[in-house]
Amino acid sequence: MNNFEPKIVAFVCNWCSYAGADKAGEQKLDYPANVKLIRVMCTGRVDPQFVMRAFRVGADGVMILGCHPGDCHYRNGNMKTLRRFRLFEKMLEQFGINRQRFFLDWVAAGEGKKFQEVTTEMTERVRNLGPLEIKGFVEREVG
Repeated sequence: MNNFEPKIVAFVCNWCSYAGADKAGEQKLDYPANVKLIRVMCTGRVDPQFVMRAFRVGADGVMILGCHPGDCHYRNGNMKTLRRFRLFEKMLEQFGINRQRFFLDWVAAGEGKKFQEVTTEMTERVRNLGPLEIKGFVEREVG
């Protein structure tokens, strides 16, 4: 397990968190290469089915990174995400998934350093948990 490199899927808001990732790149801040970004217009559009699919196809951890509360481009999409996150987090254990594998945070467009920190922290947390093993039906993508 010492050589385990987790696969992390990060759903990132187009307006803030994706721009925060871009800012990290501009500032030449390294963040883990095993964090794969999925750009969404608003985190309010991240359906729990998207999260479960990420886990089913091999993600060891899933992050949702959005605009800070009060700064949502679509008024309250991030608050919808927060409510959904709290409910879904409770349900994960019923699927045999440790809650620590699912993470929500707010990263603004100018917060390249914070983007680096939260992605690094999540990668370390999931690395310490080890590979995700879901009992039952699991799809695995090739590649």
